[in-house]
Amino acid sequence: MAAPLSSARHPTSATSRDPITKTLELTGARCVLSRGLTAAGSWALAFPAPGQLKIQVILQGVIWLVMEDIEHPVRLAAGDVAVFAGDRRYTLASDPDVPPIDVLPLLRATTETFVHAGDAGRDAVTIGGHIDLSTTGKDLLLSALPPLIHISAATAEASATCWLMDQTLREIHSDAPGSSFAAEHLAQLLLVQVLRVFLTNAEACADADAFPTGWLLPAADERISLALRLMHEHPGHPWTLAELARAAAMSRTSFAQRFKEVAGVPPLAYLCAWRMRLAQHMLWQEDTPVSAIASALGYRSESAFSNAFKRTTGLAPRRYREASRAS
Repeated sequence: MAAPLSSARHPTSATSRDPITKTLELTGARCVLSRGLTAAGSWALAFPAPGQLKIQVILQGVIWLVMEDIEHPVRLAAGDVAVFAGDRRYTLASDPDVPPIDVLPLLRATTETFVHAGDAGRDAVTIGGHIDLSTTGKDLLLSALPPLIHISAATAEASATCWLMDQTLREIHSDAPGSSFAAEHLAQLLLVQVLRVFLTNAEACADADAFPTGWLLPAADERISLALRLMHEHPGHPWTLAELARAAAMSRTSFAQRFKEVAGVPPLAYLCAWRMRLAQHMLWQEDTPVSAIASALGYRSESAFSNAFKRTTGLAPRRYREASRAS
C-alpha cells in the first residue's frame, strides 16, 4: 500500500518542496527526440499541430516561426529555443513570406536523422523533440502553458536547454547502462527550464496575457504559493479558507479574491481538482485500494470519493484504473 498523502499532525507551515516539484512527479515526463532539419536558400515547411509539448532548438543560422493564431512571425536565431504547447499548426521558414510545403512527405521520404529543405548547403540547422506526458501531466501542463514560449539565446535557460537537449540526444542513442533512466530525468530537467521561463519572464510567452490562468501562476505568486504548497503537500487535510488565508498572511476575503484572480478558480475548488489529479495518478500507477486513496485524500468514505471522482472524470475509480492501464 502506498504511504498516506496526508500528515498525521496538523500542518502549520510549508514543507521544503515547492508546488512545481510536486507536480513534476505526476507528469510522467519522457523526452523523445524527433528529426533534425538542415536548410539553405529559400524554403518553408508546414508542420501539423504537435498535440504535445514540443521543444525546438536552433543550432545554426536564423529560422522564422509562423504559428496559427499568433499574429507576428517569430525570428529564431542560433541558440534560441521555442516551446510549443497545445494544438496549433506552425511553419518553419527562411522567410515568413515564403509559401510553405507540407513537411510530412519530406519526412516519409528518408529515415535519416536530419532532413533537408531548400538549396544545397547548411544555412540553418535545428533539432526538435517532444516530451511525452502522462494523462495527468497533459492536463496539468498543456492547459497551463501559453501556445508559444520563445527562450532567447541570451538567457541562462536557453543555454541550459540546449545542453540538456544535446545530453538527451546522446543518452537516447547510447547503449550505456542507465541511458533510458538518464534520458527520462533529463526530460524532467527540460520541463523545469521551460517552467522557469514561464514564471520569471512573461515577455517570452506569446499571447500569454490572453491565455487562461492555471496552477502555474499561483505557484509564482509569493504569498499565494505558500497556501498552494500546503494544499499540494497535505491534500488530505480538511483545509478551510481561514487556514489557507492565514498561511498566506492575508485576510480571508483578500486571499480568496487574489487566489481566484491568479488561478481562475476559488481555493477550495482548486484543492478538489488537485485531489482528483493525485487520485488519477495513484489509480494509474499504483495498486493502492480505492478506500485507501479516499482516506489519504481527505474523503470520509469511499463512496464520497467515488462520487466526486466520477463527477470529474466521468468514470468510477476502478473503471478509470482499468481503462488507463489498458491504454
